[in-house]
Amino acid sequence: MPDNSAPPRRWARRIILIAAGLVMLLMIGVGVYGLITGPPEPTRQAPRPIATQTPSPGAGGQSTPEPATTLEPLPATDDPDEFAQAVTEALFNWDTHSLLDVEDHRMRLIEAADPTGLETPGLISDLDNYLPDEATWTKLQEYQTRQRIDIDTLAVPGEWEDALAAGGPALEEGTIAYTVHATRLRDGVWVGDAVESAHPVEFTMFLACPPRTEQCALLRLSVPGEALQ
Repeated sequence: MPDNSAPPRRWARRIILIAAGLVMLLMIGVGVYGLITGPPEPTRQAPRPIATQTPSPGAGGQSTPEPATTLEPLPATDDPDEFAQAVTEALFNWDTHSLLDVEDHRMRLIEAADPTGLETPGLISDLDNYLPDEATWTKLQEYQTRQRIDIDTLAVPGEWEDALAAGGPALEEGTIAYTVHATRLRDGVWVGDAVESAHPVEFTMFLACPPRTEQCALLRLSVPGEALQ
Protein backbone atom coordinates (compact mmCIF):
# COMPACT_ATOMS: atom_id res chain seq x y z
CA MET A 1 0.00 0.00 0.00
CA PRO A 2 1.17 3.57 -0.63
CA ASP A 3 2.23 6.05 2.00
CA ASN A 4 -0.65 6.92 4.33
CA SER A 5 0.25 10.59 4.29
CA ALA A 6 -0.82 10.89 0.65
CA PRO A 7 -4.35 12.27 0.23
CA PRO A 8 -6.97 9.92 -1.23
CA ARG A 9 -6.71 11.36 -4.74
CA ARG A 10 -2.92 10.77 -4.83
CA TRP A 11 -3.35 7.31 -3.34
CA ALA A 12 -5.93 6.42 -6.00
CA ARG A 13 -3.71 7.89 -8.74
CA ARG A 14 -0.71 5.79 -7.71
CA ILE A 15 -2.76 2.60 -7.71
CA ILE A 16 -4.13 3.30 -11.17
CA LEU A 17 -0.75 4.28 -12.56
CA ILE A 18 0.91 1.15 -11.18
CA ALA A 19 -1.91 -1.17 -12.18
CA ALA A 20 -2.94 0.09 -15.58
CA GLY A 21 -0.88 3.11 -16.57
CA LEU A 22 -4.09 5.14 -16.55
CA VAL A 23 -3.83 8.87 -15.87
CA MET A 24 -6.89 9.02 -13.67
CA LEU A 25 -7.39 11.27 -10.67
CA LEU A 26 -9.79 11.69 -7.85
CA MET A 27 -9.82 15.48 -8.23
CA ILE A 28 -9.91 17.96 -5.41
CA GLY A 29 -13.38 18.56 -4.01
CA VAL A 30 -14.87 19.76 -0.77
CA GLY A 31 -17.79 18.23 1.11
CA VAL A 32 -19.74 21.18 2.52
CA TYR A 33 -22.07 20.60 5.45
CA GLY A 34 -24.25 23.69 5.53
CA LEU A 35 -27.31 24.50 7.53
CA ILE A 36 -30.78 24.03 6.17
CA THR A 37 -31.27 27.61 5.01
CA GLY A 38 -34.79 27.72 3.68
CA PRO A 39 -37.73 25.60 2.56
CA PRO A 40 -36.84 23.42 -0.46
CA GLU A 41 -39.33 21.48 -2.53
CA PRO A 42 -41.38 19.31 -0.15
CA THR A 43 -41.02 15.55 -0.24
CA ARG A 44 -43.00 12.80 1.40
CA GLN A 45 -40.14 10.47 2.28
CA ALA A 46 -39.84 9.57 5.95
CA PRO A 47 -36.42 9.52 7.60
CA ARG A 48 -34.83 6.16 8.36
CA PRO A 49 -33.59 5.28 11.85
CA ILE A 50 -29.82 5.47 12.24
CA ALA A 51 -29.46 3.18 15.20
CA THR A 52 -31.28 0.42 16.96
CA GLN A 53 -33.56 1.34 19.81
CA THR A 54 -34.11 -0.69 22.96
CA PRO A 55 -37.77 -1.18 23.90
CA SER A 56 -38.84 -0.54 27.47
CA PRO A 57 -42.12 -1.34 29.23
CA GLY A 58 -44.69 1.43 28.94
CA ALA A 59 -48.19 2.01 30.16
CA GLY A 60 -50.41 -1.04 29.81
CA GLY A 61 -47.41 -3.29 29.37
CA GLN A 62 -46.67 -1.93 25.89
CA SER A 63 -43.10 -1.33 24.79
CA THR A 64 -41.95 2.18 24.02
CA PRO A 65 -38.64 2.95 22.28
CA GLU A 66 -35.84 4.55 24.24
CA PRO A 67 -33.43 6.98 22.57
CA ALA A 68 -30.46 5.18 21.06
CA THR A 69 -27.20 5.71 22.94
CA THR A 70 -24.96 3.45 20.82
CA LEU A 71 -24.56 2.59 17.16
CA GLU A 72 -24.37 -0.94 15.85
CA PRO A 73 -20.86 -1.71 14.53
CA LEU A 74 -20.42 -2.20 10.83
CA PRO A 75 -21.07 -5.83 9.86
CA ALA A 76 -18.24 -8.33 10.23
CA THR A 77 -18.59 -9.78 6.75
CA ASP A 78 -16.51 -11.07 3.87
CA ASP A 79 -19.13 -9.83 1.39
CA PRO A 80 -17.83 -6.59 -0.15
CA ASP A 81 -21.26 -5.60 -1.50
CA GLU A 82 -22.83 -5.83 1.96
CA PHE A 83 -19.93 -4.00 3.58
CA ALA A 84 -19.85 -1.22 0.99
CA GLN A 85 -23.55 -0.54 1.54
CA ALA A 86 -23.05 -0.49 5.31
CA VAL A 87 -20.17 1.99 4.95
CA THR A 88 -22.29 4.26 2.77
CA GLU A 89 -25.13 4.29 5.28
CA ALA A 90 -22.75 4.82 8.20
CA LEU A 91 -21.23 7.84 6.45
CA PHE A 92 -24.50 9.59 5.73
CA ASN A 93 -27.20 8.40 8.14
CA TRP A 94 -27.24 10.46 11.31
CA ASP A 95 -29.53 12.50 13.55
CA THR A 96 -28.32 15.51 15.53
CA HIS A 97 -31.54 15.44 17.59
CA SER A 98 -30.48 12.32 19.51
CA LEU A 99 -28.23 11.22 22.36
CA LEU A 100 -25.48 10.39 19.87
CA ASP A 101 -22.80 12.85 18.80
CA VAL A 102 -20.67 13.10 15.70
CA GLU A 103 -17.76 11.33 17.37
CA ASP A 104 -19.93 8.23 17.80
CA HIS A 105 -20.42 8.12 14.04
CA ARG A 106 -16.75 8.77 13.36
CA MET A 107 -15.58 6.01 15.71
CA ARG A 108 -18.02 3.53 14.17
CA LEU A 109 -16.21 3.92 10.84
CA ILE A 110 -12.71 4.03 12.31
CA GLU A 111 -13.37 0.76 14.12
CA ALA A 112 -13.92 -0.82 10.69
CA ALA A 113 -10.65 0.57 9.30
CA ASP A 114 -7.57 -1.23 7.96
CA PRO A 115 -6.70 -3.87 10.60
CA THR A 116 -2.99 -3.25 10.03
CA GLY A 117 -3.44 0.41 10.92
CA LEU A 118 -1.43 1.54 7.90
CA GLU A 119 -4.31 3.35 6.20
CA THR A 120 -6.08 4.55 9.35
CA PRO A 121 -4.44 8.01 9.60
CA GLY A 122 -5.47 8.73 6.02
CA LEU A 123 -8.99 7.48 6.63
CA ILE A 124 -9.35 9.72 9.68
CA SER A 125 -8.48 12.67 7.44
CA ASP A 126 -10.91 11.47 4.74
CA LEU A 127 -13.79 11.41 7.22
CA ASP A 128 -13.46 15.17 7.72
CA ASN A 129 -14.93 15.52 4.22
CA TYR A 130 -18.03 13.52 5.16
CA LEU A 131 -18.96 14.16 8.79
CA PRO A 132 -19.64 17.59 10.31
CA ASP A 133 -17.12 18.90 12.82
CA GLU A 134 -18.27 19.33 16.41
CA ALA A 135 -19.09 23.04 15.98
CA THR A 136 -21.21 22.37 12.90
CA TRP A 137 -22.92 19.42 14.59
CA THR A 138 -23.88 21.67 17.52
CA LYS A 139 -25.28 24.26 15.11
CA LEU A 140 -27.24 21.59 13.23
CA GLN A 141 -28.76 20.48 16.52
CA GLU A 142 -30.50 23.85 16.75
CA TYR A 143 -32.41 22.87 13.60
CA GLN A 144 -32.99 19.24 14.70
CA THR A 145 -31.24 18.20 11.50
CA ARG A 146 -31.35 14.59 10.37
CA GLN A 147 -29.65 13.10 7.34
CA ARG A 148 -29.93 9.86 5.42
CA ILE A 149 -28.74 8.47 2.11
CA ASP A 150 -30.82 7.06 -0.73
CA ILE A 151 -28.49 4.88 -2.82
CA ASP A 152 -29.07 4.83 -6.58
CA THR A 153 -26.09 2.70 -7.62
CA LEU A 154 -23.27 1.05 -5.70
CA ALA A 155 -20.87 -0.91 -7.86
CA VAL A 156 -17.25 -1.61 -8.72
CA PRO A 157 -16.37 1.08 -11.30
CA GLY A 158 -15.23 0.02 -14.73
CA GLU A 159 -11.99 1.99 -14.39
CA TRP A 160 -11.10 -0.08 -11.32
CA GLU A 161 -11.84 -3.33 -13.12
CA ASP A 162 -9.56 -2.19 -15.96
CA ALA A 163 -6.84 -1.43 -13.44
CA LEU A 164 -7.15 -4.86 -11.82
CA ALA A 165 -7.06 -6.59 -15.20
CA ALA A 166 -3.90 -4.75 -16.21
CA GLY A 167 -2.21 -4.61 -12.84
CA GLY A 168 -1.67 -8.29 -12.08
CA PRO A 169 0.20 -8.65 -8.78
CA ALA A 170 0.66 -4.89 -8.40
CA LEU A 171 -2.58 -4.73 -6.44
CA GLU A 172 -2.95 -7.03 -3.47
CA GLU A 173 -5.75 -9.53 -4.01
CA GLY A 174 -8.82 -8.54 -2.07
CA THR A 175 -8.39 -4.79 -2.61
CA ILE A 176 -11.58 -3.45 -4.17
CA ALA A 177 -13.17 -0.11 -4.99
CA TYR A 178 -16.85 0.83 -4.99
CA THR A 179 -18.35 3.96 -6.48
CA VAL A 180 -21.60 5.23 -5.02
CA HIS A 181 -24.15 7.44 -6.76
CA ALA A 182 -26.86 8.50 -4.34
CA THR A 183 -29.03 11.29 -2.98
CA ARG A 184 -28.31 12.89 0.39
CA LEU A 185 -31.57 13.75 2.14
CA ARG A 186 -31.91 16.12 5.08
CA ASP A 187 -34.81 17.26 7.17
CA GLY A 188 -35.10 19.62 10.09
CA VAL A 189 -36.94 22.61 11.48
CA TRP A 190 -36.55 26.13 10.09
CA VAL A 191 -38.32 29.02 11.84
CA GLY A 192 -40.82 26.56 13.28
CA ASP A 193 -41.54 24.83 9.96
CA ALA A 194 -40.47 21.33 8.90
CA VAL A 195 -38.19 21.50 5.86
CA GLU A 196 -36.35 18.98 3.69
CA SER A 197 -33.57 19.10 1.12
CA ALA A 198 -31.98 16.68 -1.33
CA HIS A 199 -28.54 16.76 -2.96
CA PRO A 200 -26.77 14.31 -5.31
CA VAL A 201 -23.70 12.53 -3.95
CA GLU A 202 -20.97 10.50 -5.62
CA PHE A 203 -17.74 9.11 -4.20
CA THR A 204 -15.46 6.07 -4.29
CA MET A 205 -14.45 3.93 -1.32
CA PHE A 206 -11.49 1.56 -1.22
CA LEU A 207 -11.89 -1.67 0.74
CA ALA A 208 -9.76 -4.61 1.82
CA CYS A 209 -11.64 -7.93 1.78
CA PRO A 210 -10.62 -11.62 1.80
CA PRO A 211 -8.11 -12.97 1.00
CA ARG A 212 -6.29 -9.78 1.94
CA THR A 213 -8.13 -9.60 5.27
CA GLU A 214 -10.30 -12.00 7.27
CA GLN A 215 -13.28 -9.67 6.87
CA CYS A 216 -13.88 -6.52 4.90
CA ALA A 217 -12.32 -3.30 6.15
CA LEU A 218 -12.48 0.33 5.03
CA LEU A 219 -9.18 1.66 3.66
CA ARG A 220 -9.76 5.13 2.19
CA LEU A 221 -12.44 7.43 0.75
CA SER A 222 -12.31 9.77 -2.21
CA VAL A 223 -13.37 13.37 -1.85
CA PRO A 224 -17.17 13.66 -2.17
CA GLY A 225 -18.12 14.62 -5.69
CA GLU A 226 -15.06 12.99 -7.26
CA ALA A 227 -15.24 9.30 -8.09
CA LEU A 228 -13.87 6.58 -10.33
CA GLN A 229 -16.35 5.74 -13.07
